[in-house]
Amino acid sequence: MFEKIIYMSDKSCSILSKNVSSNLMNLHLIFEDGKKTILGEVDDLDGSIVKVRFLGEIVNGKLLSGTIRKPSLDARIRVIDKSEVPIITGTNNFGYIELGNSPFYDNLPIYMNVNAFFSNHFTIFGNTGSGKSCGVSRLFQNMFCDPKLKPINANILLFDSSSEYKNAFSNINSINPMYNYRYITTNSGLNGGEDLIIPIHLLNVVDLALLLGVNKHSQLPIIERMRKLALIFSQDEKDSLRFKNHLIAKAIMSVLYTNETTPNKKNEIFNILSSCSTDSFKLDTEVKGVGYTRKFKDLFLIDNKGQFSESVLLGEYLSSFIDDKLEDYKINEEVYYNLDTLEKALEFTLISEGWLRNKNTYSDAITIKVRLHELIRGNNAKYFNYPNYVSVGNYLLGLLSNNGKKYQIININLDDVDDSFAKVIVKIFSRLVFDYSKSLSKRASIPFHIVLEEAHRYVQNDIDRELFGFNIFERVAKEGRKYGVLLGLITQRPVELSDTVISQCSNFLIFRINHPVDVEYIRKMVPNITDEIVEKQKGLQSGTCLAFGHAFTIPIIAKLQMPNPLPWSGNCDVVSIWNNGNNMNNVVPNNTNPVLNNATVNNTNPVLNNVTVNNTNQVDNNPYIKELSSEVINNSGNNSGGFIDIPTLQTSSNSSNNLYEDINLDDDDKLSPDDY
Repeated sequence: MFEKIIYMSDKSCSILSKNVSSNLMNLHLIFEDGKKTILGEVDDLDGSIVKVRFLGEIVNGKLLSGTIRKPSLDARIRVIDKSEVPIITGTNNFGYIELGNSPFYDNLPIYMNVNAFFSNHFTIFGNTGSGKSCGVSRLFQNMFCDPKLKPINANILLFDSSSEYKNAFSNINSINPMYNYRYITTNSGLNGGEDLIIPIHLLNVVDLALLLGVNKHSQLPIIERMRKLALIFSQDEKDSLRFKNHLIAKAIMSVLYTNETTPNKKNEIFNILSSCSTDSFKLDTEVKGVGYTRKFKDLFLIDNKGQFSESVLLGEYLSSFIDDKLEDYKINEEVYYNLDTLEKALEFTLISEGWLRNKNTYSDAITIKVRLHELIRGNNAKYFNYPNYVSVGNYLLGLLSNNGKKYQIININLDDVDDSFAKVIVKIFSRLVFDYSKSLSKRASIPFHIVLEEAHRYVQNDIDRELFGFNIFERVAKEGRKYGVLLGLITQRPVELSDTVISQCSNFLIFRINHPVDVEYIRKMVPNITDEIVEKQKGLQSGTCLAFGHAFTIPIIAKLQMPNPLPWSGNCDVVSIWNNGNNMNNVVPNNTNPVLNNATVNNTNPVLNNVTVNNTNQVDNNPYIKELSSEVINNSGNNSGGFIDIPTLQTSSNSSNNLYEDINLDDDDKLSPDDY
């Protein structure tokens, strides 16, 4: 079949052949010349010319990627033998799991190296409908179903926004009673699950800045001071009490020396005392003068000259608590506080440091104040309502195990929250995991996999690096591997991902993706990808991916089996729903108008045929409307037990071609927002 090599470059060659068959496309050829054995792949057929791309050299039955040595021009050329195919597809040995099947070699299974895949960052690309979610489900199901692997100590944090993986993984316990799945969600009322709660005291300055939408360097000192004071306000030790008195006294003293009017000074001082007070600075605390005593609040009485009547005693009392040596006080970080404490600390910070009195800093200060107040009063406050102190290690341990169960997959569903808040949540978890893993005495002894569905929502080219000096995903991408913190990115929009993160990924599963911007991005950003690989992925069938990277000997096309159970990622069955669940193939038309097939109509307006039939309301007899009505009532908290009152549409006595003229609703029948 193959006569001779007629052209050769560094990466490919052209072969003169006879009896060329189209079945050769994507098959692999062996070049042998006595000294070496080279593997190539058929990329193109042009008449009698077969174009082949070199993949590597076979040495002692193993494929070494790359071709430093080329085949000689008189090398013997043949199609790879079936017994040699495992060199390409991998073998079913310990440490390997099945990915899928080869569509080119009689559906032989394709195996991937587990360590090479899961010990590195990986990425899964694919358009909506390309089989991406099913592929992810199948990948992890294969991992748990493989009797050789037994990933009992796996720690997979899977973030998604639509609960699509709950159905695929909730029953892994049936595979092995030691396997467990945990579902944590921001919307437990929709699909059940445990409520997501993050201890606010575990957030560092960067986390709090992200949570409050900080976007200026000038706002960071406010966040830093706020957190420091929240820690101080929450401690009761003797040294902490001295430091609190020192801070309060300095804050009041700073207000006294401003150019504010005396009444304004009094208001600011009382605001300070409302946000932080001790026994020494309560309004009823007795302050001793020379031969007399005053209550602390009486020191702020204003005389007829508009000044504090006891300014001398006030100054002496405040000075007795000020000790600049206390500025070096080492704060205990292992302290519990909540959002309310944080708000008081912010109020104290803004007043004591004069942020609100300075026109240059007022805007920064008031922005943070408003955002924190909105967070506390809004729906998202419940996600930080943790009841007691817990360390980072114990918090993560509590996620991974509970009631004697070790969870291998912790599915954190970020449903019913906006993208910006979801992004902050994922960054907080990633930072907690990364810092904890770095603190372990034995490096990489507890591997974590942070798997992000819709990764383009979180892993972006944002301002974090400029604002904080780093982006947590980029830090994990560059440093996480050596600490056992691995990223898994799943997305249909690779162009929106961080370039730095993509450049650190070592394994790729690319399902069909056709958008020219995304295709070009993949061509430029994915390490070691070739034009041939990029072109191949465009024609992939649904559920078929192009797999390449450290876990695979060569880039290879794999057809993945459908997962069992399936994820909740399928399309809506519009036809079935429109037809009340009936199979349209079994409907026998009884008139010539297809719109009217399932209705007997006594009026001439076809728009109304499926609404008013024989002047009776068909809504009450429609099971889909009943189901929809029940859903709306349940979700709105209506306990009446009935259905929504949907008015009957009546035809006008005057025939008209105007749809809206033919539909009359009395004022009493019109739907209001309350009906929903």
